Amino acid sequence: MTAIGSNPAAHRDPATALLHDPSTYQVGPPLAELDRLRREHGVVWVDEPEGPGYWLVLRHADVTRVLREPARFSSALGGTQIRDPASPEDLGYVRRMMLNMDPPEHSRLRRLVSRSFTPRAVAALTDRITGHARALVDRMLAGGAARGECDFAKDVAADLPLFTLAEVLGVPPEDRWLLFDWSNRVIGWQDRDYATSAAFDPQGGTEMARRALALRPEPDANGRMPDPRTRAGMADLYAYAHLLAEHKRRTPADDVMSVLLAQPHDTVSVEEFENLFWLFAVAGNETLRNGIPGGMIALLGHPAQQRALRANPGLLNGAVEEMLRWWTPVMVFRRTAAAPVRLAGVDIQPGQKVVVSFLSANRDETVFADPDAFDVHREPGAHLVFGHGPHFCLGAVAARTQIRALFGELMARTSWLEPAGEPALLRSNFQRGVKRLPLRWTRA
Repeated sequence: MTAIGSNPAAHRDPATALLHDPSTYQVGPPLAELDRLRREHGVVWVDEPEGPGYWLVLRHADVTRVLREPARFSSALGGTQIRDPASPEDLGYVRRMMLNMDPPEHSRLRRLVSRSFTPRAVAALTDRITGHARALVDRMLAGGAARGECDFAKDVAADLPLFTLAEVLGVPPEDRWLLFDWSNRVIGWQDRDYATSAAFDPQGGTEMARRALALRPEPDANGRMPDPRTRAGMADLYAYAHLLAEHKRRTPADDVMSVLLAQPHDTVSVEEFENLFWLFAVAGNETLRNGIPGGMIALLGHPAQQRALRANPGLLNGAVEEMLRWWTPVMVFRRTAAAPVRLAGVDIQPGQKVVVSFLSANRDETVFADPDAFDVHREPGAHLVFGHGPHFCLGAVAARTQIRALFGELMARTSWLEPAGEPALLRSNFQRGVKRLPLRWTRA
């Protein structure tokens, strides 16, 4: 009998073209189609115009299985992005990133990085996050007017993770908007507005930043930047990482960069060092930068839930988890089958891509009652925003702290928040991004 995995046509559905098309997400993800596919299939084949196609995993139980079984579902074989690296050399390079490793290599690097997240370091970071959140709301409310407007996505939500990442990485605060541009170029490569992002003003940055920017790639004749997953595509990021490393060797602190540089030279290779900086600078920024405005969109669209949260600030911790679940900033992640495996009745063959849908799993009705509802009273449950298994996000505590601090300030210092226009969403089938979010506030 022919295995289903060797005959993907048996599990095709016309709706999957919509799921793969990045343009779909500019008007919002096709949640109704995801719900139907999850109920009817669980695992479905998606044709990929620029690649061989992949299995999309939609149910919560199957997603968690894929994530906790790296021996069967590998991060290293093909990387963790849907599209394949352009060459074997590019694949070899991205495999030196912790995100694209399997145990035991992944475990070795994770242990090193986790030394930066001691209870004492996290407590100190929490205090600084609270201060940054207060300062951002001060800036938003500046001027003394009873009512005002802002672009919440750019003016408020984007800056808090930049401040925090600068603290974690040891990046001078005046260089933090470099992280914004790098994230845009990597995560927004499918979006014309973001692919050539250049918001950072070098005149306000350090000499390190100006030297690195001299190596920033230029768009080609068609306005396209080189692939940001290649070393050449992010030459300015890698140059900055080495300049920052020189600075940290002279003046070490308790940040991630200093901890890595304090290891014996044969512990972390040059490629691993560069890719860890890439991982923190890009992935550490983008999820939260979209999770915060996503949480705001949830509140703006559900006035009764905003009133409930204002009436009972004790609901904030659970509300933060519900914001993350309901929005789900990172929609998908990839693994590659390392051996024949059967999942949800489908036989998957070695070498085939297996893409987990966090967006679908976080709305699985077998795990979350009335999953499409946004409910600040909901018990946190088992959402998968920060992943599961050996790759569970190291920055989850810091991310939750930032969302809690910012919304706590906003609830305390405004009496109402409402939309001042329609949000602009990112063209991406990977990150559920918010480019602009017009917000109107009323001072408390």
